[in-house]
Amino acid sequence: MDVILTYFKELSDKQLSQFQQLEQLYTFWNAQINVISRKDISTLYERHVLHSLGIAKVQSFNTKANILDVGTGGGFPGIPLAILFPDTQFLLVDSIGKKIKVVEEVAKALELKNVRAQHTRVEKVKGEFDFIISRAVTNMNDFVKWTRKKVAKKQKHELKNGILYLKGGDLTEELTNFPKATIYNLSNYFSEDFFETKKVVHVPLKYKP
Repeated sequence: MDVILTYFKELSDKQLSQFQQLEQLYTFWNAQINVISRKDISTLYERHVLHSLGIAKVQSFNTKANILDVGTGGGFPGIPLAILFPDTQFLLVDSIGKKIKVVEEVAKALELKNVRAQHTRVEKVKGEFDFIISRAVTNMNDFVKWTRKKVAKKQKHELKNGILYLKGGDLTEELTNFPKATIYNLSNYFSEDFFETKKVVHVPLKYKP
């Protein structure tokens, strides 16, 4: 938990309590349904919570913004970001039902009123979103095909509407088809070794009805 406070100092008492509860909740649910690598549960706050919050270092979400988390697994990056931005609406989707069950139970326990969860494929999701977020679900070409028609037309943030994607390693080849993509190195924001190769990729997408 200390690693969160190092980089996010202005948390309310409610947010502090919600972040603190994550360890117990994910330890319990991970024992029932494996949504996090067993060896990673001991580094939950660094490798999952703080990693998810890396998106917030690139772009803060406005009140009433709509965010879609694709392939959320057990709720990352959506759950930590929903705690950080309680007035932003989050829809977390995954094609694996038992993982969405974990998301629903965690959101319920934390009383996150701004989180909805759906067991579905992203292609079937209705609605438009300011940003579509994810943690390395697939290559960028496929991800853009899945999501490009779900981006809202009206821009409400500093960054243009589109994708905010948590990825690692050398992305040069993968981003060849996306010349407008911007890579943000998380090592510029977080000093832990884990973030040395971790990045947030912003891909602006035009509204396509």
